[in-house]
Amino acid sequence: MNNKAVFLDRDGVINIDRSYVYKVEEFDFMDGIFEFCRHAKKLGYKLVVVTNQSGIGRGYYSEDDFSKLTNWMKQRFLENGCELDAIYFCPHHPETAVAPYLTNCDCRKPAPGMLLKAIQDFALSPSESVMIGDNETDMQAAKAAGIGRKVLLDAEHLTTDKPKSSADESWPNLTVGLESF
Repeated sequence: MNNKAVFLDRDGVINIDRSYVYKVEEFDFMDGIFEFCRHAKKLGYKLVVVTNQSGIGRGYYSEDDFSKLTNWMKQRFLENGCELDAIYFCPHHPETAVAPYLTNCDCRKPAPGMLLKAIQDFALSPSESVMIGDNETDMQAAKAAGIGRKVLLDAEHLTTDKPKSSADESWPNLTVGLESF
């Protein structure tokens, strides 16, 4: 039974973070993402995306826009030999959103709701799972969900022996991470 996952933030991990990306032409994959994900799959990990998408709640784009981009992204992963097992997203924001998205929910990272839902849906072992994110909120959500390994992608801090924040490790990019995964 496959009971472990690599949780991936989207913007800044899967794609270059350009703030509120919802169009294919704005979406550029991060270097090494497909190689890393193929490797994780070979090691028996599920691939689960957990992404805050407050652009929906703020009215910058719709859930349909997000769904179209997500389907396109999933197809690129399939074409590159590393199918995504699930994608969870939070459209809410506690302060700057429109109804019905204006809420302080339990799914918006740093809250662990998306991770906990995936753990339940797939009967995952949190302690055997990994979170890869580019923000402290990703690390906080992973810690609250009991995720065993928390990795901060941080191109500005190239050392992996001195983790920033509550991360267990800091990688400058996924290619370096692949070497230690």
